[in-house]
Amino acid sequence: MQRLSGLDASFLYFETPSQLLHVTVLIKVDPSSVPGGYDFEKFKTELDRRIKYMPPLRRKLQDSILNLDHPVWVEAKDFDIDKHVHRIAVPSPGGEKELGELAAHFAGIALDRKSPLWEIWIMEGLEGGEIGVLVKMHHSTVDGVSGANFITQLCSLTPESDLLEEKNLEVNAGGYGAVEVLLGGAMSTAAKPFRFMSLLPHTVGLLPKWIMRARKGEAMPAPFSAPRTRFNKTITGHRTIAFGATELDRIKRVKRTFGCTVNDIVLTLAASAMRKYLISKDELPSNSLVAMVPMSVHGMSNRPGTNHVSGMFMSLATAQEDPIKRLRVIAKSTDVAKKHNDTIDADLLTDWAQFAAPSVFGAAVRTYSKLRLAEKHPTVHNLVISNVPGPDFPLYFLGAKITAMYPMGPVFHGAGLNLTVVSMDGTLYSGFIGCREMEADLWPLIDFMEEALQEYEELAARYEKANDGDGEEAEQIDSEEELDQLDYSEESPDESVKDMGSALGDLAENAAKQKLRTRR
Repeated sequence: MQRLSGLDASFLYFETPSQLLHVTVLIKVDPSSVPGGYDFEKFKTELDRRIKYMPPLRRKLQDSILNLDHPVWVEAKDFDIDKHVHRIAVPSPGGEKELGELAAHFAGIALDRKSPLWEIWIMEGLEGGEIGVLVKMHHSTVDGVSGANFITQLCSLTPESDLLEEKNLEVNAGGYGAVEVLLGGAMSTAAKPFRFMSLLPHTVGLLPKWIMRARKGEAMPAPFSAPRTRFNKTITGHRTIAFGATELDRIKRVKRTFGCTVNDIVLTLAASAMRKYLISKDELPSNSLVAMVPMSVHGMSNRPGTNHVSGMFMSLATAQEDPIKRLRVIAKSTDVAKKHNDTIDADLLTDWAQFAAPSVFGAAVRTYSKLRLAEKHPTVHNLVISNVPGPDFPLYFLGAKITAMYPMGPVFHGAGLNLTVVSMDGTLYSGFIGCREMEADLWPLIDFMEEALQEYEELAARYEKANDGDGEEAEQIDSEEELDQLDYSEESPDESVKDMGSALGDLAENAAKQKLRTRR
């Protein structure tokens, strides 16, 4: 028996019929590589065998109305693979749109809390003979990094091998002990005032650092400072998704040219796509959008539990018309947010989450949803953007070669759009998921991301050509004086805290200086 951490349990308390907190991965596989040929029953049998090596997929929730603390995980002795693995045909003609609609339907259905919190849908009938595999796992069970690890454990490096660890066969969550749960909950509750008093001084001690960074213009965008868009309302349980892929080398070439990171480029492509989309709807706000970007603190946290995450608020610079300035603003915003995050203890969010009271939290979230309070207060952030690292080599799912992997995270009241990307074997896969009532068709966002990448590729090529000294000179790069004069007041309504300072910062300035010196 293992008690959930406060952070893991909070994903249960925050869940409502419309705010579903499972993560979804849509995988496409080529069954022609399966040894002996593909057969659904054989697929299911092999999956059942592998799950025995994966303890988190064999456990289920147990709780009591008398429990004063978080629920516990226990071994699912009644585990039945037929309750978790299902088969369905993709509607004709079996293209990506049909696959997306089917996946969106199941993404909008809650997981059964009486069983282990995951399920897999095998979707047959795709064009070209491929098969879709939709994996749903509750966020209380996984975060982005651990979820990717679980998917990897279901996979192998060749059609015949696997990545299973024999030692995991001996791992068991244990049975339910009612007395132990009640006593443990009572003791934990009694200790909370003491934990609170020890945690409070540490948290308050961080305030001077945050204030100093704000005065220097090195603070993240403040929560509740984002402009409102069609996605920032109360969500329903209906989902819509869109997905796409691009070669990672294309992104790496652009990032090398402009001296930033792959993550900077991903955020910039997302920002450019959102800007194009909102312009097409005549709904672009005058202030820039703000994204919440989860950050993994695996390896930095020594607390128990599955979810080890922190988060950054990032300006997407959608108010910047110039694509180069937009990229530089985002690169600086990323740098500022990371430095701000470095001042925060990796365990801070986990420690405070321990105080989440199950009954109070659940009732508060249901009331928040019912009264549509997300539309009554300023917007916290506009969307969630998550970048999950994946393997740089091909994988086989139960012997079938993976040809695509599209991740999708949850959406929230007030932030009804999520973009998650994952890299695998030289390709970056993007998955948008949103509330259908806010926008039924998210595919233009995928198209706009591709258009944005092409635009930055063209700019990168022009800069490279100009620096090589052949051909006509590329468009004039901003001078150092222009960089210093950029106004960031648009990025946050709070004039007392400039979220990114008065200049683009070292990254952009150094890049500009290098270009100017080269031309001279």
